[in-house]
Amino acid sequence: MTAQRGKTIVSSAHLADGAVPALSELEFSLTLAATAYHRWIARCATAAGIALAPLDVLILHTVRHRDRPKRLADVALVLDIEDTHLVTYAIRKLDQAGLVATHRAGKEKLVTATDKGRDFCTAYRDLRETMLAEAIAADGPDAAQLSQAAALLRRLSGQYNQAARAAATL
Repeated sequence: MTAQRGKTIVSSAHLADGAVPALSELEFSLTLAATAYHRWIARCATAAGIALAPLDVLILHTVRHRDRPKRLADVALVLDIEDTHLVTYAIRKLDQAGLVATHRAGKEKLVTATDKGRDFCTAYRDLRETMLAEAIAADGPDAAQLSQAAALLRRLSGQYNQAARAAATL
């Protein structure tokens, strides 16, 4: 996003003077978007009846996806969470809240959404439709633009992950 006078909006000018100045602008926008998204997730969860941290909500929706049991490792993989203890801790909290249930299948620990968890996900979805999806459908961006943005963000995620792996070797 650029300002009216043609200046880019960055939070760290010293990062914007390199080979790709627009990267600093993008990173600042990602920071704002991530913060707003996490705030939305937490507030929507509270409005749906249960105060949860953003990661707890994301994990619950991942567990609820297609109503099939999930391995903890798969939840971490899908959400690109490197620290598996974060997933374990979130699932423990969701289990204590009655939103998920865990069981063993051989050596694997599997997690599924309970009826209470599915009801919460439905309430969350209904609020999301009313408060967010309807506004986006009315004002944009349209479906094609959303899909293009999602593809760009997935590609950038890969580039950031590759850069993180390279940095870990220094």
